[in-house]
Amino acid sequence: MTPPQRRRRSPEPQPPPQPPQPNDGNDGKDGDASNPERLFILTGVADGGERAALDLVTLIVAGADPPPTAPPEQSALLRLCRAPLSVAEISAYLRLPFSVVTVLLTELLAAELVTARAPISREALPDRSLLEAVMHGLQKL
Repeated sequence: MTPPQRRRRSPEPQPPPQPPQPNDGNDGKDGDASNPERLFILTGVADGGERAALDLVTLIVAGADPPPTAPPEQSALLRLCRAPLSVAEISAYLRLPFSVVTVLLTELLAAELVTARAPISREALPDRSLLEAVMHGLQKL
């Protein structure tokens, strides 16, 4: 008795890639964040005011629930920041450019709905061996 013979299949030809379809902004997708008009509407009229000094690693924490009058982007930002998040993470989650997020955060900081703080650096923490020595010294008392 002979074992069954296996035939190799040739790979099926892949269809050519389709060019991206233009987004008219009416389909409700998140891809319209690159539309400059939409970004201008999100940030409001340029009043020449100063932006808050925010870095990519600045941590943002929301202090309260979003007010009912808040725009959708600010409401989403406040819901995201119940736990501390960096500005870079907020920008990625909301799929908005860093500059737009800093404008939104400046408005929220002025309204005292969020707080900004510098991240805790590893060098700012005390040395573990020093803390252990103090702890052992206290235990000997």
